[in-house]
Amino acid sequence: MLESEEIIRVLEGVTPRSLRAVLNEFAKTFPSGRAAFSTSFSLEDQAITHLIATEDLPVRIFTLDTGRHFTETYKTLDATRARYSRPIEVFFPNTQAVQKLVSEKGAFSFYDSLENRLECCNIRKVEPLARALKDVDLWITGIRRAQSPERSHLPFFETDRTHNLVKFHPLLDWSDTMLKEFLREHDVPYNALSDRGFLSIGCEPCTRPVEPGGDVRSGRWWWESAEKKECGLHLHK
Repeated sequence: MLESEEIIRVLEGVTPRSLRAVLNEFAKTFPSGRAAFSTSFSLEDQAITHLIATEDLPVRIFTLDTGRHFTETYKTLDATRARYSRPIEVFFPNTQAVQKLVSEKGAFSFYDSLENRLECCNIRKVEPLARALKDVDLWITGIRRAQSPERSHLPFFETDRTHNLVKFHPLLDWSDTMLKEFLREHDVPYNALSDRGFLSIGCEPCTRPVEPGGDVRSGRWWWESAEKKECGLHLHK
């Protein structure tokens, strides 16, 4: 496995102005299967999926099924598969861990405390992610700076020491307008909830429409303070 610092040296000459060109560069740099893209079927993720599929890049696409998604999210999964005929690996949480959580604390323990919410996220997201990223050198995400204050100062490339890989955020500087124009131009399927004010879509009990003027992730875990709006998938150290 390549060391994270070595991967950064390989990629630091790539200018992330053209997503298509950058993703094609990955195809030359990483062996098949060593680059992976995680999708939650957000607008950002649909744009990246479109380019990976239409360019036929050797990048694995996977998603985490927490068991608490909106029906519209599952419909977007099916529509994406049908459009691109591209495998999307689905990772589920550990059955015994979910059974123990719900048996002991109920189905909505995450509303009671931040500790409980992070426990649920860890079981349903963080642990499955670790399995999905096993043997991966490059993790591609749909993170944008405009999504939240916590993400506004991120670099394009990060060293993720938790999973011993490099994370790349190719859409980091894309504006909402750029993103929507790309999806419209290429007729990319997307989650219908996006047209109903859901700007960041996670689990159904933890997501609501964003209030006018609110930041993209303000509809997630709305009962918590703003600085806590992460689930443990993206730890920026």
